[in-house]
Amino acid sequence: MNTRAGWMEIAWCRTCQGVLKLANYGMGYRMPRLMEGPGAVKRLPEQMKREQINDVLVVTGGSLLRRGMAEPLLRSMEQESIRYTVFALDAPDPTSLDVEQGYRMYVSHGCKAIVALGGGSRIDCAKGIAAKAVRPDKTVTQLQGVLKVHTHIPPLIAIPTTAGAGSETTVAAVITDAQTHRKAAINDPCLIPELAVLDPELTVGLSPYMTATTGMDALAHAVEAYTNHTYNTKLEDHLAKEAVRLIHGNLLVAYHKGADLPARQNMQKAAFYAGRAFTRGCVGYVHAVGHTLGGLYGVAHGLAMAILLPHVMRQYGAAVHRRLAELAEVCGMTGNSDAEKAERFLGWIEEANRIMGLPDRVDVIREEDIPQIVAWARKEANPLYPVPVIWGEADVRQLLNRIRR
Repeated sequence: MNTRAGWMEIAWCRTCQGVLKLANYGMGYRMPRLMEGPGAVKRLPEQMKREQINDVLVVTGGSLLRRGMAEPLLRSMEQESIRYTVFALDAPDPTSLDVEQGYRMYVSHGCKAIVALGGGSRIDCAKGIAAKAVRPDKTVTQLQGVLKVHTHIPPLIAIPTTAGAGSETTVAAVITDAQTHRKAAINDPCLIPELAVLDPELTVGLSPYMTATTGMDALAHAVEAYTNHTYNTKLEDHLAKEAVRLIHGNLLVAYHKGADLPARQNMQKAAFYAGRAFTRGCVGYVHAVGHTLGGLYGVAHGLAMAILLPHVMRQYGAAVHRRLAELAEVCGMTGNSDAEKAERFLGWIEEANRIMGLPDRVDVIREEDIPQIVAWARKEANPLYPVPVIWGEADVRQLLNRIRR
């Protein structure tokens, strides 16, 4: 049986995407207000006090709390007499149970606002809690999908401690179902944080490995958004290209010189731009497959992105050569044709991965899981993501064979 995408499936996906392209103009996308620069997190409580934000649930990571990274924020909140309750997560990715537990804490302590301090997973958990706060009658599973929240959430402030996920500016909250282990997103413009705080001092302590994987996560956002392009306006195209330019010029600097504040700040800005670009432009099969690897096997999201990105782009073939060539040009790469420039761009990604010690394959995929991976990836991507090439089952299997050791 031919399990590549047939013309009817392709027609259905492209028709849906045409409708969504028009609908996007009424979606109310916006950029969060921005505080940035060294020490910004210490200045935040003054702004919160001016805006009468009190009774706050602080969603953060257990390891961040133990390492004292939350102390500057918490001390400054105390100095401004802002009441807060801390909800700390230890699991790398938030589950539906984490969201439910955080929501119960939000209600029981009379919280009226949420501050997320941490990587993308902590910000995603905070978004999930905010969604539950206004839709308490819905389970996390019922909220996953598109426009299932659709009402104003409590004030939400995002303080990323990595430079990758871009969750501080996106509509999405990726949550893992505690029973099925499937990752899926709550997607709604109302989840875009009110304020994002980009303080490069918070990322100075990132390990080289975390710097590498989170940076590649940001790159995947920018590249997928730019190569999709169907939903994009000039703004998303510009932001994606600017994110790629910043990552090309700063990721390896931040990797080798972790205390370089300008490089750290530029990586935060790149993640912010890339997050806003894919908020409208969407991601593609890099993320659709990557989410399954994280849900089933616990593969770190950024690592999955680093491995999958060049493989997926090569499998798209000529459909992405022009757009990849334009990204290559932004990075100062030259060539005699779009195909040559595209290959140089992908070669740079692979070389950067090699320099940072990241693998080009995974060794965890079990043969018996492949049907589930294929089903989940296609369910996530089709018909929502405006990918350059619509994939059927055989295409996803081909990718899995490429990345398996």
